[in-house]
Amino acid sequence: MPPAPTTVPSTGPGGVSATTLATRRGLFAALVAAPQRPRGTVVLIPGWTGSKEDFLALLPLLGHAGWLAFGYDQRGQYESGADEHDDFTLDGFAADALAVCATLNEGPVHMVGHSFGGLVAQAAALAQPDRLASVTLLCSGPGAITAPDEVESLRLMADAIETTTLAEVFRAKVEHDTIRAAGRAGARSAAPSSATTQPFLRRRFVANHPGSLSAITLLLVTAADRVDELAALGVPVHVVYGKDDDGWPIDVQREMARRLAVTPHVVPGTAHSPAAEDPHATAALLTRLLAAPPTAAAVPGQHCPADRPG
Repeated sequence: MPPAPTTVPSTGPGGVSATTLATRRGLFAALVAAPQRPRGTVVLIPGWTGSKEDFLALLPLLGHAGWLAFGYDQRGQYESGADEHDDFTLDGFAADALAVCATLNEGPVHMVGHSFGGLVAQAAALAQPDRLASVTLLCSGPGAITAPDEVESLRLMADAIETTTLAEVFRAKVEHDTIRAAGRAGARSAAPSSATTQPFLRRRFVANHPGSLSAITLLLVTAADRVDELAALGVPVHVVYGKDDDGWPIDVQREMARRLAVTPHVVPGTAHSPAAEDPHATAALLTRLLAAPPTAAAVPGQHCPADRPG
């Protein structure tokens, strides 16, 4: 059974409650959808500058499909606390994810990592593969982002976090994102969930612990590529992205799927945030993937079929 909520139910879609997860590595704020007879447990890990609210529209759909589904704030994100001496390494975030899984379910758990959360999910699988029933890399990549302009922007942001207020960093980020979106003619902008209004985005951003946000920002440009190690584990891995994803380049995600010997799956009509942009299609695809029987262990370099629409 899921932990009893320690805060009032959220104002999100029916069936979703707010809770605080007490783990061996501390407290983590979470949202949960809990069906009466769960078919399995799904843990959703948010990405850079994200939070559990990124899954607010997805969670009740997963719950309706029978999954005990949790989205949580990572260490230092939004409503999960942190202090300057905490472990903000990738292995540390992975250990947090595994501690969350251990609190929720004694058996294997399906882990879905969005964007930076996908790097955390990879590290968690490499640390304790027996704890995971599957890993889904949602709009994520094999390791660090390498596009020179993106690397420069992220490093500048990490520097700014150390020298100014998060309110000022947020203002600069909004200006940068607006200019970037305007320069990508025809690109689909992310369609936020009902929770992600501009006031909420600002409130969430400034609530981050600066040490956590700075560390995550730098990890996006320094994380090692360990996909071949992941492929050798034999843990089922799924690669899913939006048709117009602009996080890791789509050809990088396709190549990652090839190395994992899996078929990449596309959520049509979405970009970098399928869970918010089309939660129904995302929930249907995840349910189909997670309910599928485990396949044989992947062989690095094996042929991978073309992308399959969700």
